[in-house]
Amino acid sequence: MLYQIFETQRSLMEPFADFAQAAAKMYSNNTSALGHNPMAQRVSAGYDLLYRLGKDYEKPVFGIQSVDVDGTSVAIHERIEIDKPFCELRRFKRFTDDANTLGKLKGQPAVLIVAPLSGHYATLLRDTVKTMLKDHKVYITDWKNARLVPLSDGEFHLDDYVNYVQEFIRHLQAHYGNCHVMSVCQPTVPVLAAVSLMASRGETTPLSMTMMGGPIDATKSPTSVNNLATNKSFSWFENNVIYRVPDNFPGAGRRVYPGFLQHTGFVAMNPDRHLKSHYDYFKDLIKGDNSSVESHREFYDEYNAVLDMDADYYLETINTVFQEFKLVRGTWEVKNENGKAELVRPQDIQNTALLTVEGELDDISGSGQTLAAHNLCTGIKREALDHLEAKGAGHYGIFSGRRWREIVYPHVKAFILAHNDIAPKKAVAKSPAKKAAPAAKK
Repeated sequence: MLYQIFETQRSLMEPFADFAQAAAKMYSNNTSALGHNPMAQRVSAGYDLLYRLGKDYEKPVFGIQSVDVDGTSVAIHERIEIDKPFCELRRFKRFTDDANTLGKLKGQPAVLIVAPLSGHYATLLRDTVKTMLKDHKVYITDWKNARLVPLSDGEFHLDDYVNYVQEFIRHLQAHYGNCHVMSVCQPTVPVLAAVSLMASRGETTPLSMTMMGGPIDATKSPTSVNNLATNKSFSWFENNVIYRVPDNFPGAGRRVYPGFLQHTGFVAMNPDRHLKSHYDYFKDLIKGDNSSVESHREFYDEYNAVLDMDADYYLETINTVFQEFKLVRGTWEVKNENGKAELVRPQDIQNTALLTVEGELDDISGSGQTLAAHNLCTGIKREALDHLEAKGAGHYGIFSGRRWREIVYPHVKAFILAHNDIAPKKAVAKSPAKKAAPAAKK
């Protein structure tokens, strides 16, 4: 019933939000009589804030039209390469008329960015994608809102997530010979599983894995997120946060962890920070600080847009990653596309380089949780392992913002380039890229 109550409340609030938006525009318009009221700016700011608090936040768009590559503007065409029931593999195709730039683009590495399926949309990694596009062919997993997926499309399990990742990796390998994989936060676990299973079968694995701020071993430096998952039983999650999608959505009847509950949890982690941010937004509107106002809107347009997660996937993730710790204990079995269970063995990975990235101030994935991947991937040679701790960076800072662009990305770029040799194994020793590895690591 909670989901239906929320939807009813949202429907009732919608006219008031629209009125607040209209009133804010009227009081801020100099051609309107209301705009000449002595308190017009303050009243307009109040209505604008009410609108922002009451509006429904839809899925944002990436909106990347172009990027600068060595002083040349390169056009970006966004398109769907593979459309699965619960995910789209999205490609950012680059175009330019400059012959020299085109030559550079063709020789750059292909990277699959696996976005988190943990509440927010893949557009949360917009800054990640835009920065990577300067030096890489970029693909990203764009997860769908479960409430929009009809029941006829079946269920979605953590095993399906792993199988999706493998399918996307094979797609890039078929197109480019091989690729690199970058996972941010939640997907570090299923990505490691996907590559491990490929290695165990003797398949070609990606040239490198970059894992950023993820709970590979959630027993290390547990955060409030980890503690919630360990302090509550599996049945508590199933009985208290799982609801069925109402009839007014395509996925009516599907069991999900609703986005509005997730958003409540996000805000509850730092309520004072969000309260201050909205008050500062109100003051910036009054002062006419358009730059700060726009920054606030851009952030919360993304932050407040949340999706529903399929219940089976969510509950299995809680159990596998945060309660049973199956990956680090070596007990995790994943069903492949044929329904056969396979044991996840990270130690079987040999020909994939590994870079782990953690934020010094990360309050979601604690210190050492991502680095733990090094202890699991014992088959990878020492010279193909690397780790970076981004000083002063929180969880979002390692993939978005100034610290991502100035500290993390240069390291990631150098690491990928140093392990971009797709020649046969016997030719590796003669590869120029291999000679650059020690310098990049240093």
